[in-house]
Amino acid sequence: MSEYILRTNKLTKKYKNDFAIENINVTIKKGEIYGFIGQNGAGKSTMLRLITGLIFPTGGSIELFGNDNYKLTEVQKRMGAIIENPALFLNMTAQQNLEVHRMQKGIPGKDCIDKTLELVGLADTGNKKAINFSLGMKQRLGLAIALLSDPEFLILDEPTNGLDPMGIVELRELIKKLNREKGFTVLISSHILSELHQLATKFGIIHRGKLLEELTSKELDEKNRQHLQIKVDDPSLGAAVLENNLFTTDFEVMPDGMIKLYSDFDDVRKVSQILTKNGFVIEHLSIMGDSLESYFSKLVGSVEHD
Repeated sequence: MSEYILRTNKLTKKYKNDFAIENINVTIKKGEIYGFIGQNGAGKSTMLRLITGLIFPTGGSIELFGNDNYKLTEVQKRMGAIIENPALFLNMTAQQNLEVHRMQKGIPGKDCIDKTLELVGLADTGNKKAINFSLGMKQRLGLAIALLSDPEFLILDEPTNGLDPMGIVELRELIKKLNREKGFTVLISSHILSELHQLATKFGIIHRGKLLEELTSKELDEKNRQHLQIKVDDPSLGAAVLENNLFTTDFEVMPDGMIKLYSDFDDVRKVSQILTKNGFVIEHLSIMGDSLESYFSKLVGSVEHD
């Protein structure tokens, strides 16, 4: 069995003379929460529509569950998705909504309805119609519809749109719970980067239809971990001096000779004095480390100015 739930190879969608996405290579392993990051119009929704079979590619290929020669109807049974707004019957209750979708999807037995409503926290809504639900409840009902067939792969397109802060937190914790307890693999697109930073285990950054970078949450945290960036004329000896004087091993000497000091990074004066006292020429000394928003802005900005 393949460890990959999804792999795309040079996936491209073109409308007349414009590329919605171009040569996208994405890899998602089983059990990951993959955060798809990009501004509105970057190509996120196009990508998700291609994966779910709502539209078809102009070029490239999609591999789902280890197979690039699949029947769409078969893989769709293994996926649950909310693309844009959930398709709800507003004059029906939560239970009635799920019953309609259960019949449409050909899911045998009604046990799945109560189990799914319990899972998303809507078991006690009774006869209340969806039209009277809060936005957060509607989002959870949409999620329940996506979960009804007990999918392996959950795809969510901007699921926090319009939610208040409490609704966003509730949805985030629910997705974490599904991933942790049910083992769902999740692909979630959003432009609310601070929220994705708390949720995703891997990120794909897309801009103007092109994938700029893929990185794990650990790699992102390493890149954004606050530190003092130091450049001296002798990096190896400089690192040794800092280790002996600051009594720390929490630093790295990068291939380009830059020293990243993770301890004492807020005491620039102290570090500068130690290096100067020991005869080093300081070429660069600054505090570094950013949020996901800053990292995204810098990455996109570097592309814009190429």
